[in-house]
Amino acid sequence: MNTNTNTQPIKFVEVLRREADVEPDAVSTSEVTKETQIIAIYGKGGIGKSFTLANLSYMMAQQGKKVLLIGCDPKSDTTSLLFGGKACPTIIETSSKLKLSGQAVSIGDVCFKRDGVFAMELGGPEVGRGCGGRGIIHGFETLEKLGFHDWGFDYVLLDFLGDVVCGGFGLPIARDMCQKVIVVASNDLQSLYVANNVCSAVEYFRKLGGNVGVAGMVINKDDGTGEAQAFAENAGIPVLASIPANEDIRRKSASYEIIGRPDGEWGSLFAELAKNVAEAPPQRPKPQTQDQLLGLFSADVVGRNVVLEPATIFDMVGKHEDIKPSLEVVYDAA
Repeated sequence: MNTNTNTQPIKFVEVLRREADVEPDAVSTSEVTKETQIIAIYGKGGIGKSFTLANLSYMMAQQGKKVLLIGCDPKSDTTSLLFGGKACPTIIETSSKLKLSGQAVSIGDVCFKRDGVFAMELGGPEVGRGCGGRGIIHGFETLEKLGFHDWGFDYVLLDFLGDVVCGGFGLPIARDMCQKVIVVASNDLQSLYVANNVCSAVEYFRKLGGNVGVAGMVINKDDGTGEAQAFAENAGIPVLASIPANEDIRRKSASYEIIGRPDGEWGSLFAELAKNVAEAPPQRPKPQTQDQLLGLFSADVVGRNVVLEPATIFDMVGKHEDIKPSLEVVYDAA
């Protein structure tokens, strides 16, 4: 029997190429049927995720929904805003202390309430004392031991940094821990870069068989210049709300005041956001290239006219060096 072993690898490569060419199924755009909607909110640090989520969760609770807000940012600022500036004991800190004393963590140790909103913080290590992503993983492992998957909430909102790319911060997308993702951004390149990275992560894990989609974008500190709106249109995701760059909002947020109240000046804005968040289906985004992102801004703003100039050996050592022959041994093909 004459077997040509050289054809086997070629056939295998061809199979892999055909599989790679097959487009994954589109994200389902039908109504979410799972009883609890788990929604992960991502964005650049300081862009206003915690402000948005604290007010959104408060409004949802005022509308009669049972809401759990989980802060997944080492700064622990999500619950601080909800609780009027008061620090909430974190899961990581609490579990470490109780473990040393031989005690188990209970719900009352880590979960707290305000006006119908349930909230907790995963927490994270101090600078140089551990991995924030690993802390996220440990926090969710603790939640699972506490029965997270059996809790009866209408909405679970997760607050994640979008500009930290290590594994723990990508858990909801990578492990299908949520049904949909919402990005918070503004009309600046860096926040849109982060939003685009999140869209790229969603698309990447979709191709690996994941089911998470992007439900839309919240534009915070909107000054009306339109770059974030243009990005959302190009990426194929809706804008769920535009929160204006307003001095009253900035001042009240800085003083830990909730503005997402039904009878308040900004109540209608957050009521509309709550409705859109609840109803927006997860969609498959269209991540933008670096050039497409830069194209949203004028050249003088982002420096697109800069030309890359290659460095020379003279730049590095201050003199011209003779090219020395390589000592690498090169073997002839057998």
